[in-house]
Amino acid sequence: MPHFVTLAMFVGLGMLVWDCIEVGRNDAANLVNAVFGARVMRRRVAVMIAGAAVILGASFSAPVIETARKGIFDPTVLSIEMAIAIYVSVYFVDTVLLYTFSGFGMPVSTTACLVFELVGAALFLAGPSKVIWGKVGDVVAAIILSITISLIASFMVMRVFRGAIRDKAQDRDTVLLHGPWISGAILTWLTWFMVFKGLKNVAFVKTIKATVFEVYGDWVVLFVLWGAFTLLVHLVLVCTHRQGYKHLFAVTAVLGMVCMAFAFGQNDLANAASPGLSSFALWQHGGSPADKADLASEIPIPIWALFGCGILMAGGMFTTYAQRVTRAEVNTGSQFDQVALYAPQWCRTLARVFLRAHKRQEPLAPDAALSETGKKIHYDTLRASVITGVSASVIAFASGCGLPVSTTYVAFAAVLGTGMSDRVFARGDADLKLGRAVWVITCWFLAPVVAILATGCVARLVHHLSIVGLLLCLGLNLGVRRYFRHRADAHELHYHKSAEQDDNASEVKPESPEVLP
Repeated sequence: MPHFVTLAMFVGLGMLVWDCIEVGRNDAANLVNAVFGARVMRRRVAVMIAGAAVILGASFSAPVIETARKGIFDPTVLSIEMAIAIYVSVYFVDTVLLYTFSGFGMPVSTTACLVFELVGAALFLAGPSKVIWGKVGDVVAAIILSITISLIASFMVMRVFRGAIRDKAQDRDTVLLHGPWISGAILTWLTWFMVFKGLKNVAFVKTIKATVFEVYGDWVVLFVLWGAFTLLVHLVLVCTHRQGYKHLFAVTAVLGMVCMAFAFGQNDLANAASPGLSSFALWQHGGSPADKADLASEIPIPIWALFGCGILMAGGMFTTYAQRVTRAEVNTGSQFDQVALYAPQWCRTLARVFLRAHKRQEPLAPDAALSETGKKIHYDTLRASVITGVSASVIAFASGCGLPVSTTYVAFAAVLGTGMSDRVFARGDADLKLGRAVWVITCWFLAPVVAILATGCVARLVHHLSIVGLLLCLGLNLGVRRYFRHRADAHELHYHKSAEQDDNASEVKPESPEVLP
């Protein structure tokens, strides 16, 4: 068995690299879709900026990694072979699952996949008594609560801000009147959630909280902070009144994207890194099997390892499949009437029933328009600011609490919440856009079932067949990946042929990461 443990550890480290790329590939849409959909900047530039924030955030991810690494099952009660078999099996399934969803342009929760893969492997291999069901329940409850908060908060905030700005986000007088307090509010909640919640364990943050917030009270300090940001933005607008107002909400959208990417690095690194790093810790330290299993819960993850995993996740954001996820998610919440999307017929039928039951009202979103380069503007900059700001705040708060919530679910809920607030589902291909949302949410419920069953079966193969099981599952992994790659590419060609023709007409290569119909 020592040979099995060593081989499994090396396979786990190799799959760690792969899984980090897959996590970055699928969740890239959640980081840049609002900024790119609003045409604030080119996708490659947005990904570069967000990638740097992901790498930085990954270095502060320890609390979340500990929750994912030792919270779902207790490795101290398992043999070293069984624990490593569980960790490696998670990678075998996770890489295929994320790759397949990305190929079809479907945003999926990497957090939910990880949690239920760990549950499935431990359940099938060690039995239900070895699963820490209380922690699983806490994580699932946190995911559901974060979705609800993101949906409601984005809807309410968007409705308030839209009521003030209407469709005049580029009108000088309107921005000078309402821009300072709106952007001041966005900057205030980003500062509060990103710094004083997401980084609450950092020494200087603890000092500030103890000397300021605990002395004067949270609400008083936040109100003063809001006033200070409002005054600062007002002064900037006055000093740059000829041009500054045009870029105000674009700047807040980019700041929200950076904060969201930082929170993503904190939170979602656990989804890719914890199984591989735990396997390495089990192999690296000698002693009895119980001692080795215990070390997986006690040894801290070095900063250089977190930094390296962050680089791998950022690299996954540049891939072609990441572009597919971006395009589909942006089109789902687009204010354009006609969009290039796929949704099963039953989802579109369900959407039509819902739309018929609700009287269509006049959309609040600005009229559809094209950028200076002829690209569709799917969101205006005000909506992009709300999407990134709310998403970053919810994810940062969860990260500070050590809960691995779903970046995908939170961001997608913000897109839907702001879309419903702006009534983008009240015109054009409403049934298609709403049907796509139904299809995405349906797959969110299917993914955990697949994760539990597939990982459980793979874990039994790996544990009982030892080295043969490792090689067999690796072959299955590569074969299934190849099969779904062909299916996904054929699907993309069929449902986005018209979009590719438009891209060719504008002299943009289809494989370019900047393509967005």
